[in-house]
Amino acid sequence: MMRAYKTTDFLPTTKKEVEQRGWDGLDVILFSGDAYVDHPSFGAAVIGRVIESMGLRVAIVPQPDWHGDWRDFKKLGRPRLFFGIAPGCMDSMVNKYTANRRLRSEDAYSPDGRHDLRPDYPTIVYSHILKELYPDVPVVLGGIEASMRRLTHYDYWDDRLHRCILCDSHADMIIYGMGEQPITSLAALLNEQDCDITTDLFQSLMIRHPQPQTVMLLSRGDIPGGIRKDDIVLHSHADCLANKRHQAENFRHIEEESNKLHAQRLIQEVEGKYAVVNPPYPPMTQSELDEVFDLPYTRLPHPKYRGKRIPAYEMIKFSVNIHRGCFGGCAFCTISAHQGKFIVSRSKESILKEVRQVTEMPDFKGYISDLGGPSANMYGMRGKNPKACSACKRPSCIHPQICPNLNTDHSALTEIYRAVDALPGVKKSFIGSGVRYDLLLHKSKDERVNHANEEYTRELISRHVSGRLKVAPEHTSDRVLQLMRKPSFRLFYDFKRIFERINAQQRLNQQIIPYFISSHPGCTAEDMAELAAITKDLNFQLEQVQDFTPTPMTVSTETWYTGFDPYTLEPVFSARTQRDKLEQRLFFFWYKAEERKHIIAALRRLNRPDLIERLYGRR
Repeated sequence: MMRAYKTTDFLPTTKKEVEQRGWDGLDVILFSGDAYVDHPSFGAAVIGRVIESMGLRVAIVPQPDWHGDWRDFKKLGRPRLFFGIAPGCMDSMVNKYTANRRLRSEDAYSPDGRHDLRPDYPTIVYSHILKELYPDVPVVLGGIEASMRRLTHYDYWDDRLHRCILCDSHADMIIYGMGEQPITSLAALLNEQDCDITTDLFQSLMIRHPQPQTVMLLSRGDIPGGIRKDDIVLHSHADCLANKRHQAENFRHIEEESNKLHAQRLIQEVEGKYAVVNPPYPPMTQSELDEVFDLPYTRLPHPKYRGKRIPAYEMIKFSVNIHRGCFGGCAFCTISAHQGKFIVSRSKESILKEVRQVTEMPDFKGYISDLGGPSANMYGMRGKNPKACSACKRPSCIHPQICPNLNTDHSALTEIYRAVDALPGVKKSFIGSGVRYDLLLHKSKDERVNHANEEYTRELISRHVSGRLKVAPEHTSDRVLQLMRKPSFRLFYDFKRIFERINAQQRLNQQIIPYFISSHPGCTAEDMAELAAITKDLNFQLEQVQDFTPTPMTVSTETWYTGFDPYTLEPVFSARTQRDKLEQRLFFFWYKAEERKHIIAALRRLNRPDLIERLYGRR
């Protein structure tokens, strides 16, 4: 049985908890926009545990009250090295607002789903407060909110271009992407100084010892080595404000350098200063990733939340993440921009160790809810020839076609599933993450790989679907799918036939649940009407749907804002008004009686009586 945890088994969150550890001060204090859940799926917990593993004294202040006297920002005093800001596992604005800019039903990362426990843009709000209270202490930003705002970016909620978030937050540094390697290097360098770190000392150290995978705002004379021939100098922030095409041109470089093994430094002038983006670390090794997951997490919310529900934790408490990264390169997704396209997979031993921990949880009933990752079935996949990967700058390994250098063998993943299911206490493991069916259907020149993938497909459908399998065709129009960097919809037909055949053979009654997006750049109302007719013909009444939300640092967002494809610089139509976006979304719900007259009216405006007949029959 799982042992009873004490407060001291968690990272301290209050002065009393710091004193219980026998500490008279702290080296690093983290401020988190999420509730503190001591679990490897929650970024603040991971960074805190990594710093702790270095022998440093670290505390977390979760969801500090930013009103009134700021007592939550003062209660632990000044850290010896730096303040860190981790605004949350999701972008704060996506977490709080829908694509229609309305408040979501709940905040998934707050106790009882409360909306009032974090501000909009917590990175900026928290940093301003800390800089006012402790102007001489370095503030380091991390997490997806700062990572995706490291250069000029479009903000959908404010409907304008914003500059590098260092300008608005007045912080000293951004750690972008997954933060274990840069935070370890940074903390070690600062700790060597054997003194309290001031902002002046911090900047001096960073100029003399530039840190990979970080961003700083510097004067031209302070740029380490000056502006070099191999640097990529982007259009300035002022140029991007004046010319949307310049913003589109910038983004191609930003995305390509985020997905290269050997990236170049990016430099952008902003209001007399220069945002300097140092190239990222290489992907972690398997043993390095195992070490992160093997840190002493309790896998529980902090005791302060006893009796309260944290929706995001309830969703993942019996799940296990088995790999990191995604080479799909979907145009609307930030995963590769944050985690990178190169897959880093945990060892089987590390995965099984965590599953055993899950089985010891008192309310575990024998069912692992997900063995997954950003995409469920990329575990263990990499380039067959590493030299080819070293020279590659494609943002996707599978679009517009699957790279011939990519090893698509699913056999290691099948082995993981079977090893997990063989553990005592595990009745069944499910795959809750989305599956890339284009990888399953890919025909390799190696028949052994083809056989392994067919075996994986049978294993997945017959043993690991909890009644419903999530897949994401996203659209039915091949023209729109091309802009999304998704495969042709004909592959969905192929996969659906295989799914139904295996269900019939196994006498199962399972469903495919497809995900679709409306209002993506390039998508018209007529495309959505076609989608409605096609999915009706397939007997789907769609549930898992969303209206495209422009989020910082994706190809789709830059296309939506600028009107240009960043790679071809050709004009692309986007539904930009709320009326146009809502009309496109309406077609998802052709089967609702209350929407019928609106859809028929829209189809008449489009001069598509044939689609009226396909959806509703002859009148």
